[in-house]
Amino acid sequence: MTPEELAEQDGRDGRPAYVAVSGVIYDVSASDLWRDGRHLDQHQAGQDLTEALKSAPHVRTVVERFPSVGRLTTTPPTPPSSSSSSVKLLGLAIGVTAVLLIGWLVLR
Repeated sequence: MTPEELAEQDGRDGRPAYVAVSGVIYDVSASDLWRDGRHLDQHQAGQDLTEALKSAPHVRTVVERFPSVGRLTTTPPTPPSSSSSSVKLLGLAIGVTAVLLIGWLVLR
């Protein structure tokens, strides 16, 4: 699940409340402490709470008791290479130039 997909699972309007910790996504929806996706008015579901958990009054095992529903992906999809676009444009330019040159030679 991407960070953007995780953000949609914020516990609001009937959506599940998911949080990520160390790359693992947990469903905290069943917890009264995560009512409407808010945890003690300090944290909102739909986020990676790895750093926040370091200063929490409880240990990570508390979160790990909830069902794991997936993993958080940290690498964004790779956009198409700009060099492949450049190669296509160069090929097109060479083709057009060749057609124009041949046409000029024939009509000369």
